[in-house]
Order: sequence, then structure tokens, then C-alpha cells
Amino acid sequence: MATGNLNLNLNLVFPVVHPMMCPPRAPSLTRARNEFPSLVATRATGTDFLGDFGARDPFPAELESGFGEKVLGNVNTEHKILIPNISAISLSQQECAPISPLQSPMSQDDAQALVRKVVGWRLVIEEGGLKLQCLWKLRDFKCGVELINRISKVAEAAGHFPNIYLEQPNQVRAELWTASIGGLSMNDFIVAAKIDEIKTSDLAPRKRVWA
Repeated sequence: MATGNLNLNLNLVFPVVHPMMCPPRAPSLTRARNEFPSLVATRATGTDFLGDFGARDPFPAELESGFGEKVLGNVNTEHKILIPNISAISLSQQECAPISPLQSPMSQDDAQALVRKVVGWRLVIEEGGLKLQCLWKLRDFKCGVELINRISKVAEAAGHFPNIYLEQPNQVRAELWTASIGGLSMNDFIVAAKIDEIKTSDLAPRKRVWA
């Protein structure tokens, strides 16, 4: 057998691999505390019960992204935080204030507007003045006594006291008004709202279950 040199000419073509284009990494959220911009906060003062409001400065990466040009509005627009006044705060979260005997009682129109904010209470006219009245139907006499005790604790904490009556074996009636001015004051509606938050589901009559 003849032998010789075998020359192989192999032209191998390899695909060209381009480096993957990756978006720049977002700034890490675990940066040190001293790298973040300081917070600008405004502390509530006086009779403002809503606490602190604050806002931060934008991060450098946010400024570089030009996010302000991608939103509606003008970059020079003045932004304000509107703080609700006391009338926007729930009645039950307010506190009773001292009432001067020289103060005029609340008008019927104002009382009609406020009575919508207290569940189950209604306006009644007795002895020439307006009063707030609420009735509860309870399971039995003991439940009526228990409700009176719960109302008493709320009234004592608020410093403004209703007249409470245990009627029939299982009915409680409460009346609120400010005797020193001969009518209603804001304190009456504040206490009514606080009484509304008392748990009464365990004192209510049991529902009949029909077979």
C-alpha cells in the first residue's frame, strides 16, 4: 500500500459573537444612609393634629433621566400640601372644649348638618331647646346595664355627660345637650360620635333561626 502525506485544508467559519447590550444598572437601594438626600419636613404646630409632612429631594440618577420633562406640567409649578382643617377630622377623634355660659347654643340648621355624622342619633325639641337622642334595643336587662356602664366610661373620658335612662326591661335611651347654654354645642356631637364607636353587637337581641 502506498503511503504519503495527507494535507487537509479546512476552512472553518465561526460566528461572530457581539457583546450583549445591557441597560445601565439602577442605583442600589442599599446605599449608606449618608448618601441619600436629606428630608425636608414641616412639623405641625398649634392645633394641627395631623403630624409631620415631608418630601425628599430627587436622586442624582433621577435628575439625569430628565423625568421632569416627561410629565405634564411645568417644572416651575409650585406644589403645595393642603392640610385638612378641624372640620375634616372625624368627630370621634376630636376632644371636648370648655363651654362659656355666654356662648349661644347651636342653631337648628347647623345641628341638622352635624346630626348626619352621628349614626342613630336624632334631634328632638324639649323644654324649649334642641337635644340629641339615641335609643338602643338590647337582649335583656343585664345587657342594658352593661351598655350604660360602657357609655359612662366614654363620657367620663370625654368630660361631657349625657342623661341615660333604662326603660322597659331592655331599652336604653341617651340624651345629650349642654345645659349651661340651654341647647346643643359641638361637645354634644363629639360625645355622640364617641358613643357610636362602642361595641354593642354582643348586647343586641339574638336573631331567630327558623328551621
